[in-house]
Amino acid sequence: MSLVNIDSLRTHVLRLLGRMAPPGGIELMSYKRNRTVALICRENGRVLVRERGYVEQEMEVAPDDLPRLLKTLIKREFPRSRKVRVHKFADPVELERIHQKI
Repeated sequence: MSLVNIDSLRTHVLRLLGRMAPPGGIELMSYKRNRTVALICRENGRVLVRERGYVEQEMEVAPDDLPRLLKTLIKREFPRSRKVRVHKFADPVELERIHQKI
């Protein structure tokens, strides 16, 4: 898990997702770990976006639509953050763990 500057977060996440093999993905968390956005790679080439924070929703998007959606999600879920935690995972079951609150 690493802390990434919010200004370079979009490019960092898109670069990491390009290297991921399904069913792996990336989880973005606020510093306090109380808001998350999970990006899960699917077998069909699409990406499942799971948002848990101010808004709770799931949606499946094409990789071409991801940069614009990611910009919206980052502004909504991490409005005053300067750093965001990035966690790579190999299996979506890892998302069900209990996050250590700070």
